[in-house]
Amino acid sequence: MSSIRQQKIESVIQAELALFFQRQASDICLGAMVSVTVVRITSDLSLARIYLSIFAGPDKQTVLDNIHANRGKIRNEVAKRLKNLRKIPELVFYIDDSLDYANKIDELLKK
Repeated sequence: MSSIRQQKIESVIQAELALFFQRQASDICLGAMVSVTVVRITSDLSLARIYLSIFAGPDKQTVLDNIHANRGKIRNEVAKRLKNLRKIPELVFYIDDSLDYANKIDELLKK
């Protein structure tokens, strides 16, 4: 269970990443629409796991690989926006497949 401080930092990072992906959609996201669904940060604030939903663009894995390749640039931009944090956590990105899973379950229930 996350502490209140962790929850606040998670929500701020989520908001900043959402803005960043909107502004850099053509470069970083390869034209795909990327939304940040969940951010989970460790208790020592050293690692942030970010789950992304990727729509309307090239293959999801291709977009995720490009985001991983630009992870340093993304972390730097987040650090510029969050000057009050002493240490910016390391960012690790994952594809959030919960929507795909829900659609698959829905399809199975319709049969």
